[in-house]
Amino acid sequence: MPVEQAYSFLLSILFYMGIYTIVVISLNMEAGYMGLPNFGKMMGVAAGAFTTSFFTWRLAMYLHNRLTGEPIVYSDYVRENAMIVSRINEWLSASPGISLFLLLVTLIASLAIGAVIGYIASYPAIRLREDYLGITLLAMAEVIRVIGYNYKPIAGGTLGMQVPDLFRWAGQHRFSASVLIIVAIALIVYLVYQRMLSTPFGRVLRAIRDDEEAVSSLGRDIVAYRKRVISAGTATAALAGALYALYTGSVIATAYDRVTWTFWPWVMMMLGGAGNNVGVLLGVGVFVIARTTIYTYKNMLEAYVPFNVVWLDYLLLSVTIIAILMLRPQGILPEKPIRTVKPLIRQNEST
Repeated sequence: MPVEQAYSFLLSILFYMGIYTIVVISLNMEAGYMGLPNFGKMMGVAAGAFTTSFFTWRLAMYLHNRLTGEPIVYSDYVRENAMIVSRINEWLSASPGISLFLLLVTLIASLAIGAVIGYIASYPAIRLREDYLGITLLAMAEVIRVIGYNYKPIAGGTLGMQVPDLFRWAGQHRFSASVLIIVAIALIVYLVYQRMLSTPFGRVLRAIRDDEEAVSSLGRDIVAYRKRVISAGTATAALAGALYALYTGSVIATAYDRVTWTFWPWVMMMLGGAGNNVGVLLGVGVFVIARTTIYTYKNMLEAYVPFNVVWLDYLLLSVTIIAILMLRPQGILPEKPIRTVKPLIRQNEST
């Protein structure tokens, strides 16, 4: 493999590892720690992407018009999207400070919108048991996607929409810089979740998963915990959706489907080990490397398989997850027991 191709291959792996780490870590809090079967994970990712497509260009154009004194005139943003974003990108290529400011504001806005949508989604779902809860969240995620697909001002409808390139300032190192930022954000998210789930809050989530009635009898508000977890998980997934949209430079609702943003994250979590954040990282890494390798080299196998190779990665990965569920359902790194402090024994009681 040539050096340039190998470097692009490595960047692709790091990019998807960063994005999926953010998504799967939040799913692990919901499903692995608390036992919430969130089959609507794409809801948060789509919310972050739609926030980016709806909000970022408006703020960028406002700053452009105010700071340059050369307003961008348009009649229909959806139809003239390419022209408007092209002019914004030319300006941003020489304005790294403004680009990073827009990046920060976009991520904060995505987190806020994701938290609000998660909080709203939690209301009809919080009192449902596992099966109905999963179906309800799945339906809500589909509602978000359908709205984004049919309401043009959000994401351009069926045509999609370009978004400002907030990494254009890096020039020819654009992809390297963006991947570095995404991986750094993913690492921060991992450390925050690892710390948060190691506190009494994380232990309460595990207790709710294992025996909801016992926790409720001890005075804990199960409904309040569900609201917090769904809101936080959806907000975190929205962060990943915003980063994905900014990296690819465009948003179209059909890109946020159940397979890519719900099924695959579940596979990664189960592969690594639900309830174990280190296992989740391992599961994400193994899955992304395997899928990227299959996707890159599957055309070489076209003469040897009796079907269209476009389905090869889906077939192999589906067979793999079935094997994992049959042979090692706890994942590569199973959940570790909670470490508790050994009680001190008084000297007079030990004799």
